[in-house]
Order: sequence, then C-alpha cells, then structure tokens
Amino acid sequence: MKILGIDPGMAIVGYGMIEVEGDSIELLTSGSIQTDKKLSDSARLLEIFNDMCAIIEKYKPDCASVEKLFFFKNQKTVIPVAEARGVIIMSLEKYGIPVFDYTPMEVKQVLTGYGRAEKKEVDRMVHLALETDELPKLDDTVDAIAIAICHSRSIL
Repeated sequence: MKILGIDPGMAIVGYGMIEVEGDSIELLTSGSIQTDKKLSDSARLLEIFNDMCAIIEKYKPDCASVEKLFFFKNQKTVIPVAEARGVIIMSLEKYGIPVFDYTPMEVKQVLTGYGRAEKKEVDRMVHLALETDELPKLDDTVDAIAIAICHSRSIL
C-alpha cells in the first residue's frame, strides 16, 4: 500500500510517500512544495493545487494522511494554512484518494507512545521505521513522512 503523508502549509507543504508491505516500510519519495510569499494567496493556493495534482499523478498513492489543524499559536497563519489544507484535500478528492486526518498529538502518540513527545523523538522513530540514518533536512518533509507512518500503523 502506498501512503502519501502531507504536512499542510501556505509557505511550505511537506510530503512523503511510503510503501508498506507487511512490517516493511520504504520511503518512495519526499519533498516540499514551497510558494513565493510575494505572490497573492490565490496564486499560491493554485500552485499548491497544481503541484499536488502532479505528485498524485506521478506516484499514484492508495490513500493519504494529512495533518489536521487543531490549535494554532499564530493567529495570522491559521487561515492561510487552513486554506492550503482545503486545496490539498480537494486535489486528493479530485483523484478519488481516500484521506485520513491525524492531529500532531495523534502522530506523536502512535510513533513514540507519548502524545507530547519532542520533535527529536519523532525524528528518531521515523529513522527507525525507515531503517535509515538519512532523513530530509526540512522539518515539514520529515513531519509528512511521520504522518504517513502514523497512518500505516493505525490501519494494521
């Protein structure tokens, strides 16, 4: 099963595609969609939509797991991130990809056993799950991979 994990954002959308066979998890691809802050919000949302469609068409995921917004410290970014999340979900729906939502706390709970785990603990569990020493540098991409791994463990 191919699972596309997505960490939504207006400036950066992290994504990671894993393939799960039994207990084995392989990272197929990962990266980010980065939009230009100088562009209008509508132009940035269109870029996210187009790039998500290209990723879906190229990698053909069986399902997607998307970080669910539940609390935001920065009131200025909550609306743009919610709009980006909506565009991401719409692009998945366009291709009939089932979407599963997980809060950051749920992801941490599934990966580490503790819902308030530190970022480095989540990173360590992603390292172990993928059996690799190398992870992408961008936090948003690692978070997206963690969201995909969370879903793989939630469905087994």
